[in-house]
Amino acid sequence: MLYPAGSDHVFAPALVARETGPAGAPKPRLLDRVREDIRTRHYSRRTEKAYVHWIKRYIFFHGKRHPVEMGAAEVTAFLTSLAVHDKVAASTQNQALSALLFLYREVLGVELPWLDDVVRAKRLQSLPVVLTRDEVRAVLQRLGGLPRLMAILLYGAGLRLLECCRLRVKDVDCATNQIVIRDGKGSKDRVTMLPAAVKPALVAHIQRVCEQHETDVRQGAGWVELPALRGPRHRPASPPPPPRIRSAAGCEGCGPRRRDCQAGHVPHLPSLVCHPPAGGEPRHSHRAG
Repeated sequence: MLYPAGSDHVFAPALVARETGPAGAPKPRLLDRVREDIRTRHYSRRTEKAYVHWIKRYIFFHGKRHPVEMGAAEVTAFLTSLAVHDKVAASTQNQALSALLFLYREVLGVELPWLDDVVRAKRLQSLPVVLTRDEVRAVLQRLGGLPRLMAILLYGAGLRLLECCRLRVKDVDCATNQIVIRDGKGSKDRVTMLPAAVKPALVAHIQRVCEQHETDVRQGAGWVELPALRGPRHRPASPPPPPRIRSAAGCEGCGPRRRDCQAGHVPHLPSLVCHPPAGGEPRHSHRAG
């Protein structure tokens, strides 16, 4: 029907009501899924870091394409590039391959065919470098303070570097001259000997840091890391567990999900505490106290 100009009829826009369902939870990102699957299998934090690194590098190598859109040909091209252009070692190439196999098999549920066309990095046959006792003694004599203490533990007790950095006071038994290594390589515990040469210095060091720990607790600080707990929901226990050794760089175990908000900012030399004093300021090696 046509209405003449100037008519009083006005057409209102049609209103359509649609019923919306509940908003679904956002789909987790790929790397978050990778981290979750790694933690479910209780892999070490270093394995998690390495796998995430290689998966990100694989994605960027192919122009940020999603791994679902790629397959064996892209994996082969990436691994071959590592060996031919980047000149990586055979162990490094194998680590990248393990990360990508984990991504496809465990995270994406895709079984890759056998990668026959990968150019393998050549494994070099080299003899290990072993220092004599006189050479070890010369190295130790050039160290002092806490680095010397840690070096003697590494050499005399056979500790790995991270095992020494994570050593807790309660695991040093001076009565039986033993050290208990918790959650070592392969998530295994073991017992090793306490070297007699380091025992007096270690006992004095433990006494000093325990006094520091007790002082910090009285002043409202004194929190320490709980390595078995992850995520922001977990907080340090009260009273806190025994303090532990921290490396000078704080490179391992100091990520946000591995520490309490007060427990990680410790850039000083290794000590048997990993918390700042009251007020949250870190202790520095160049400050008194």
